[in-house]
Amino acid sequence: MMQRVPVRVAAGQGFWGDWLEAPFRQVMGGPIDYLMLDYLAEVTMSILQKQRSRDAGLGYAKDFVPTMERLLPHLVERRVKVTANAGGVNPRACANAVMDATRKLGLAGRAKIAIVSGDDLLERLDELLSAGHPLANLDTGRPLSDIRSRVVSANAYLGGGPVAEALSRGADIVITGRVTDTGLVLGPLMHAFGWRADAWDLLAAGTIAGHTVECGAQCTGGNCLIGWKRIPDLANVGYPIVDAFPDGTFEITKHPGTGGRVTVAGVTEQLVYEMGDPKEYITPDCVADFTSIRLRQVGKDRVRFTGIRGRAATDKLKVSIGYSYGYKAVGTLVYAWPNAYDKARAADRILRARLREFVGVDSTHGPLARAASDPGDAPEVQLRVGVRSPERAPVERFTREIAPLILNGPPSVTGFAGGRPKPEEIVAYWPALIDRRVVHPAVEFVAP
Repeated sequence: MMQRVPVRVAAGQGFWGDWLEAPFRQVMGGPIDYLMLDYLAEVTMSILQKQRSRDAGLGYAKDFVPTMERLLPHLVERRVKVTANAGGVNPRACANAVMDATRKLGLAGRAKIAIVSGDDLLERLDELLSAGHPLANLDTGRPLSDIRSRVVSANAYLGGGPVAEALSRGADIVITGRVTDTGLVLGPLMHAFGWRADAWDLLAAGTIAGHTVECGAQCTGGNCLIGWKRIPDLANVGYPIVDAFPDGTFEITKHPGTGGRVTVAGVTEQLVYEMGDPKEYITPDCVADFTSIRLRQVGKDRVRFTGIRGRAATDKLKVSIGYSYGYKAVGTLVYAWPNAYDKARAADRILRARLREFVGVDSTHGPLARAASDPGDAPEVQLRVGVRSPERAPVERFTREIAPLILNGPPSVTGFAGGRPKPEEIVAYWPALIDRRVVHPAVEFVAP
């Protein structure tokens, strides 16, 4: 007989920069067993690696520490465990900062903190390349050796297994590096239900549960296309909760009295987010078949998932690599009526004559945007120009040329948004695969 009381995993962050109130509301809004906080994206890892290169004590999502300081007394009182990939490229520093918070609050020893590491391959790249792992770009086939000197970060994606191990060893807070978003939910379910590492259907169910809630309120009404005007009280939106059972069935819901909504249509929108082949959603833990999912509305703000099937994990892990790709800058001028559009086009011609190498003009829709536009005598036109170069100097030149147009170009500039633009370093993304046997996840505990 199916367990009648579900294990509840609440999602409190969908990305680094998400609503800071959400984790607190998830813990205080009703009973939960686990709080999952997802902070990482591909570009985030390279940003964190650059921070760590400047300061060895950084390299993690700093927002996580004050969030935990606020939550710790309630987590201890309510016996809620936390899984978070806030550790970025420096999970030990992140865990030490959280441990300092427990000491400050007089809770040292009452919240065991574990670290999951082993994903960071940056220091091992030359060793791996020499051993015959080309880390070829999944899109182009180019070997990593082509850009090796410009690599700033390299992280293998770990799954829910190490998270489950940390929980089984008594962790109350699990802080990871590049663990998949789905693994932060799957790990607690593997631990709570004793799911084996080769129970593919169950692991696929836990993976799909994690995928459904990984973007926070995006599955409870936020950023929702279907009937978005009728979604109630988004200012008070409830973040999603997984109610999971040992047989792999689960339901998505949210705390009572919160805004937003949970419907089959809204959940389906989230399911197709970042979706490739729906029959082969590949993770470090398994291959999930999204075509096997059966959805049913079983109550207000409650959708049940059944029928999920999965297959064995592949022999490879994905590696997210960031590398330096030059510099960019974006500048904006706003021209007022009359003849605002003509003025903006004239300014564009002047900049092109002075600089000759622009990248990004009409980059979103290209000729289609020009063909469809009929600006007439618009009351205001914004000219936004982006440039890119492998070297910093040409970008610096652009930043010095756009501001003078305020006085030496067309008339009626009403705004120079943000002041003179500053060159920014571009970090490009290099996806690759590696033999999972050469990646060694590790679980450690921080001394109280």
